[in-house]
Amino acid sequence: MSEKKEKKKVVKKRRPKSKNYFTQDTEDAIVRYNASNDPELRSKIYGDEIHYPFFKLTENIIHTFKFYYTEVDKIEHLQHEIITFLLKKIHLFDPSRGAKAYSYFGTIVKRWLILYNTKNYKKRIDKAPVEDLYKDEKYSYNLEDDKGIEKLSYFMDRYIKYVEDNFDKFFPKGNDAQIADAILELFRKRESIEIFNKKALYIYIREIMATNGLEVKTPKITKIAGKLYDLFKDNYIFFLNTGYIEFQEE
Repeated sequence: MSEKKEKKKVVKKRRPKSKNYFTQDTEDAIVRYNASNDPELRSKIYGDEIHYPFFKLTENIIHTFKFYYTEVDKIEHLQHEIITFLLKKIHLFDPSRGAKAYSYFGTIVKRWLILYNTKNYKKRIDKAPVEDLYKDEKYSYNLEDDKGIEKLSYFMDRYIKYVEDNFDKFFPKGNDAQIADAILELFRKRESIEIFNKKALYIYIREIMATNGLEVKTPKITKIAGKLYDLFKDNYIFFLNTGYIEFQEE
């Protein structure tokens, strides 16, 4: 009797599915990548140990925070754009500063997507028919309704606290922190202030500073207000788009 040889099934190895796609090994690989001047070795390290964690990182952040205002047909194309940007920044990662690679590159991805998403959101707003702006909540951040006012007030309180906790960091020079605090005072008292025209606000801020014996010129106030606005703007849009408050500064 001849024995029939059973054909062995060839099973393709799949990359194991794991939530821990970005590990200490990934961080170590990034350090080795940055330390090497050998293009061939760097290419191998990136292909074997870094590309997949970067790909999953971008994928998870896009879906978790719903960054869906894109100009590309497939999310994968957007991921490749982000990964290209990460590779331009990879040399800046320095573990001796205390940051973990996952948090460091995750922050870069989120900041990139906030700016990208905001730009495309504005384009969509401009192209959307007027009636859509009223029907679809994702197109409208209307502050005339109670829901919009509540959102703004909720965010504003946390924004004020965030700036207060970081005065020395954001405004280390001279009396910049005092000017910033005077501007924030307007927002603390926003429910009791009736006049909100630009000229009146500048006068109000100068009066606050004068009580502390300081004379402040308008250009100085404008500069500090601009910095506060930049901190507010991107973080508020991020909050409106995602529902999350995660303060980040440029």
